[in-house]
Amino acid sequence: MGKGKKKGTFLKVTVILLAFFISGLLAYFFFSFPYIAALKKQNPKKTSFMEYREQEWKKEGKNYRIQQKWVPLSKISPYLIKAVLIAEDDKFWSHEGFDYEAIQKAVEKDIKAKKFKLGGSTISQQLAKNLYLSPSKNPLRKIREAFITWRMERVLTKRRILELYLNVAEWGDREIFGIGAASRHYYGKPASELTPGEAARLASVLPNPRKYNPLGDSKYVVNRSNLIYSIMVKRGIIVPEYEKVVEEDKKGGGLNEYKGPPETESPPTQ
Repeated sequence: MGKGKKKGTFLKVTVILLAFFISGLLAYFFFSFPYIAALKKQNPKKTSFMEYREQEWKKEGKNYRIQQKWVPLSKISPYLIKAVLIAEDDKFWSHEGFDYEAIQKAVEKDIKAKKFKLGGSTISQQLAKNLYLSPSKNPLRKIREAFITWRMERVLTKRRILELYLNVAEWGDREIFGIGAASRHYYGKPASELTPGEAARLASVLPNPRKYNPLGDSKYVVNRSNLIYSIMVKRGIIVPEYEKVVEEDKKGGGLNEYKGPPETESPPTQ
């Protein structure tokens, strides 16, 4: 057999094997999908990320227990919702699960730093990771995350995705998960009563809640929360004059007579 024929045969075999490999990989991801449709009405009792943390605590000999209090989206302060969207995924209502511009910037940053982190994750991607995966940076895990995100965006409404995320996101250095537990833990109040300033601080720590405390005075928390707050003011979500009235009422004991700020912007809708 001539060299040309041998080369052609080798190429054909390689293409066939590659096709089988890709088909098998796609079949694996497709058939190993979690049943996402159940999330339309059912709230997850425990996420994969929570189980991951529990395994960590067990290895470290720590007897922590998950703290979580489920809160419907309608009962969460619109300030908190807006602050989290600004901080984590400002294009949430318009994208279909992926922010390609953010991914491109993250890839360029990784190449420059010679590291594989692949940031730029949307809220939908973070939810997929929290519900079903782990914090691993493994490329295969990222591929699986992409498949689940794609499916999630087609099965669930945007409001439901946001509600799920706010209730399962890690929000503390130990066992705090979800805005219900976080609001009670840090501010001693329900999530519906969070002020713009408190919302900005809670949103500021989401990238690394185990390192940063929303009540702390670290340069990162102060600067990031101030930036989030300023964007909320710029967009008309916050009316500073009314926030001043709230503080004065608290000091004067007349808070019960205060009816809250005017409806500058209603909670987001799909």
